Amino acid sequence: MPKPGELNERFRLDYPGIWNAFAHLAEECHNAGPLDERTRRLVKVALSLGAGLEGATHSAVRHAREGGVTREELDHIAVLGITTLGFPAAMRALSWLDDEQS
Repeated sequence: MPKPGELNERFRLDYPGIWNAFAHLAEECHNAGPLDERTRRLVKVALSLGAGLEGATHSAVRHAREGGVTREELDHIAVLGITTLGFPAAMRALSWLDDEQS
């Protein structure tokens, strides 16, 4: 099974127009409001975890870590999810966070 980065690269090469349009949309979304880069990265992690999207979570965690977000801060997002998403979802979140932080 290809790794997510490999799939992204294959998609980028096979569908450059779609890839560029999506990248442009992502940039516009990130710059559409008052949130700073770090806050946007934390929100993206929380959204990915809340939606139960493993691949998106891995990507969001990589970007957050590149932006200086600590492991403890990311773990706190998962812990906060216990009362909103439930204990099993929070444990799933911690597992996905571990995938990118090991």
